[in-house]
Formats: sequence, C-alpha cells, structure tokens
Amino acid sequence: MSIAKANDTVKVHYTGKLTSGQVFDSSLERDPLQFTVGGGQMIKGFDEAVNGMAISEKKTVTIPSAEAYGDRNDELIQTVPRTELPADMKPEAGQTLVATNDNGQQTHVIVQEVTEEAITIDANHPLAGQDLIFEIELVEIV
Repeated sequence: MSIAKANDTVKVHYTGKLTSGQVFDSSLERDPLQFTVGGGQMIKGFDEAVNGMAISEKKTVTIPSAEAYGDRNDELIQTVPRTELPADMKPEAGQTLVATNDNGQQTHVIVQEVTEEAITIDANHPLAGQDLIFEIELVEIV
C-alpha cells in the first residue's frame, strides 16, 4: 500500500469549509489538486494532513488559523488618500484591487470603505483568522 510522504508529488480532492459549514473551495468539480508533500506549496496544516495518507484514504481535518493563513494583522489595513489613486478609478467596498509596494511586489487587497477623501484597504488574506475544515481524499501518488 502506497503512503504519501515528504517529497512525494500527490493528487488530492478536497473540500474546504469554514467552521460555520460554509464551503469556500472544492476540487470535486475539477481536476484533483497536485502538489509536493512538504514542498511549501500548501498551507502547513493541509500539507501535514496529507503526509501519511494512503491512496483512496479520506479524512477530515480541522486546521487552526495559525497553521492556515495566520491571524488577522491590523497593520495590513491602511487608508489611502484618493489623490494617490488613478483619476479614473471608481473604487467600491468589497472590490479586490492589486497593489504594488515600493519593491515592485504585487498583492491583492480588498476595499473596505470608500469616502470622498480616501479608501481603506485590507491586505490580509480573506481566510486569515479563520480555522478551516478540509475533507481530503488522496487520489494518487504520481
């Protein structure tokens, strides 16, 4: 029986849920997710859950926020003067924007609030601060 271990490339099907039961992502309607166990491609808790699974094994794991996308960081919420935005931009609350920092790195931010003078943006991952529940099935070890 094949068991997934560090450095194995695996394919899994998964359904990710919040503790409320709301599904936020699933691979069931598409191809299985492929990644290398222990390769740093996945959140820590998901990676650890797959390590040691057998092909066709299914499990449900609860991943605390610290092993998922971390806690929310209030320092990642910023107010940006409208004068620093492109003149033709019409931001709306809930909109996702791409921001570029001084080093040229891009990150997705969500507009939280819009006033005549400024917008407030949040660069936290949308799932930061959330414990996550994953139903995982190991489909294949490649």
